[in-house]
Amino acid sequence: MVEKSKTTAVHSSETVRKIRFFSRNIHDKANKAKAEGRPVAYCMGGCAYHEILEAMGVTSVYTEHYGGVCAAYRVSEPYLIRAESEGYANNLCGYCRNTIGFDIVRQELGHMPEDAPDGGIPAPDMLLSCSAGCDHRYKWYQATGRYWDIPTFSFDVMQIPPFDTDIKAIKPYVMKYQVEQFQRLIDFLEKLLGKKMDWDRLAYLVKRGNESLWTWYSAYLLRKHHPSPMPSEDHFSAIVPAVFDLASRETLAFYRELYGELQFKVDHNKGVLDQEKYRLLWAGGLPPWHTMAIINYFETFGAVFVMEASDYGPWPFFDVPKGMTNPLEILALRTWCQRVEYWEDAKKGCGHSRVQRILNRIEEYDIDGCMMHLTRSCRYQSLGQIHFNNLIQKYVNIPLMFMESDIVDVRDYNEADTKRRVDAFMETVDSFKRKGGRQATARR
Repeated sequence: MVEKSKTTAVHSSETVRKIRFFSRNIHDKANKAKAEGRPVAYCMGGCAYHEILEAMGVTSVYTEHYGGVCAAYRVSEPYLIRAESEGYANNLCGYCRNTIGFDIVRQELGHMPEDAPDGGIPAPDMLLSCSAGCDHRYKWYQATGRYWDIPTFSFDVMQIPPFDTDIKAIKPYVMKYQVEQFQRLIDFLEKLLGKKMDWDRLAYLVKRGNESLWTWYSAYLLRKHHPSPMPSEDHFSAIVPAVFDLASRETLAFYRELYGELQFKVDHNKGVLDQEKYRLLWAGGLPPWHTMAIINYFETFGAVFVMEASDYGPWPFFDVPKGMTNPLEILALRTWCQRVEYWEDAKKGCGHSRVQRILNRIEEYDIDGCMMHLTRSCRYQSLGQIHFNNLIQKYVNIPLMFMESDIVDVRDYNEADTKRRVDAFMETVDSFKRKGGRQATARR
């Protein structure tokens, strides 16, 4: 059994240090809602439905978030093993195995596991998934439904359009389809809960969510500064409010406070380190939640991860067009903006949106080296990483390291081997920088 201890990174931002309390409060609210008889839903990140659920009085429990929390406290292993004993493969998404195993163990015990972080998560009244991102999402909650006799609902979320399409021509159709998908969810909730949507409240929550996202995005632009005021280990905590509690007033207050702190640091040239020697990009993959402290190891070389090109980051969402008052249309527009953020650049450049995001950020954030986390149980984030590196090198000659581990399963992590890779990588980064740094190898 792995030692049950918390192994999170050391944060440099005072605002981000409050995230543990923020995260705990999310689960406290869910447990309180359950105790008071209010509906609770298992949810997935990226489904763009938080404001819809909040407006309908449904409290969200994001099972991916709780999987990360369990991993951070290193209590996931018995849940993973229990899920695997049911026939779920050990390379299936760690979040998925953690939740399924957790639910099985809880039912077998007849009570919450004693070591469950944040006092555990409440039993759900419904399972709400979507197609965004991961290929296992439809089946995950179908599998979870074997252990809960409750309604399950899944809907579609738009993906990145193919490059052989005219996005201006297809945008109205894609937007209309996304609105229809959101309406399907509302119809399901209205029937299940026996109440109607409060459209005025939904419009208010969407507006506040947009403000939170814009403030988050504005704060992250400050990270271009030399020295950088915020590192990636802080980012992977700072995502919690926007991804798992977007509709709340606390989320907007958090990002306003973060913006203020980063602006102060920029104004006073205060960086993550006293001497920032190398600027790194987290170029792909979710982090190893069980061993976030490994990011601090890079800092012993004077290296700071100043930005990320992985998912769960802010994106520019501009003002809502005049005349657009339907909150579902605004949610669809927000989703569209996220999916096509690098579409035009990629079509003119390397032909791949994810790689184009990396190439753009290498230049915008003055990057000296890149790292990709090859996560064993996350195909969505890991598939294609070697191809991505090969494509990157066609446009810019820059050191890139692969770190191999998992998002939840610490059994796939070897700290000694990882540190040896970091040592060799930082030697290469230093050598490149001494010789003039990254070099463009092709016109984009």
